[in-house]
Amino acid sequence: MIEMESSQSVSIIIPCLNERENIPIVLERLEALMVGRKWEAVFVDDDSRDGSLEVLLKLSRAKPHVRFIRRIGRRGLSSACLEGMASSVADVFAVMDCDLQHDETILPKMVAAFEEDPSLELAVGTRYADEGGGVGEWSKVRIFISRLATNLGSLARKTELSDPMSGFFAIRREVFEQTVRQMTGKGFKILLDMVLSAGRPLKIREFPYEFRTRQHGESKLDIVVGFEYLYLLADKIFGRFVPVSFVVYVLAGLSGLFLHLATLGILFRCVGITFVTAQLTATLVAMVSNFLVNNSVTFRQQRLKGARLLPGLLAYIAICGLGAIVNVQASEYLFENQIPWWFAGAAGALVGAVWNYAVSTQIVWTWLPGILRNSPKSK
Repeated sequence: MIEMESSQSVSIIIPCLNERENIPIVLERLEALMVGRKWEAVFVDDDSRDGSLEVLLKLSRAKPHVRFIRRIGRRGLSSACLEGMASSVADVFAVMDCDLQHDETILPKMVAAFEEDPSLELAVGTRYADEGGGVGEWSKVRIFISRLATNLGSLARKTELSDPMSGFFAIRREVFEQTVRQMTGKGFKILLDMVLSAGRPLKIREFPYEFRTRQHGESKLDIVVGFEYLYLLADKIFGRFVPVSFVVYVLAGLSGLFLHLATLGILFRCVGITFVTAQLTATLVAMVSNFLVNNSVTFRQQRLKGARLLPGLLAYIAICGLGAIVNVQASEYLFENQIPWWFAGAAGALVGAVWNYAVSTQIVWTWLPGILRNSPKSK
């Protein structure tokens, strides 16, 4: 860290993925703003493929206040920020994007606020302040979605925030230590995750800024990011009762059931092939669909890509096949013990779903990626 006159040390955590052009610009701007402070920039890179690694190596070797963490096989903005904070010894952690859309000029004010008020716990850059904030060149649709997400977030949080979706904030180390083990660490909305995990109102101060338009690189936002936001809210509200990932897994299964019946009807009634052949084909189609949906949504953070998709699919089909046996065995046992047929069938389906979820989570999306990553062919 660079030595400073102030007593507070600061780590600026900057998650990045394919931001080769933006990294030097962000650092240059921060160096001009943080003169006279003890600070460091911690870039957390999710295995970029655009040459970012070479840029980060060069900068970190030349500048003692620059560090970077290279993550391989792990992705996600929230978890990247948490790893950056956990690696630091600073008193205050600041988080900002690497895409130049956050107004870094307000960062010194945010950091100074912790020195001015020892009881302050969280400083947030907001786009929705009554005066001074703005969203730049956003479309009306994006503004509407952002406002809707903000209003939904108010249902769960105890701390009043005008912009809970903000990814630009600073937090005292003590608050991080109090909340980190309760956080999901998933998705893009780490601020909301942290506020919801605190379990009490935090003392905050907001700093308005104008959101900029990205100049270099590509946006990482897509429709699944919105789903992850809803997932986070549901997990914080209902997660104590049932894992939200299991609920999503079951919903994916219901979509597979619909596709199964549609495929069966088309092949058997319209095409005219035998029922058994149609049923086997429909079952395979449903399994493939369930795998793809779960890989893209339920297990987005651990999703399999490229050459890893086929081994993952085959393992998933094998697990679901065993799940079908578990389903039948459980329902048969209940039925033979005078349990009504409909209850026995439903219970068997539930047991099979729990089996599929528990085993596929551990094997397909946890154990298998590590095996494939460490195999000789992947090196």
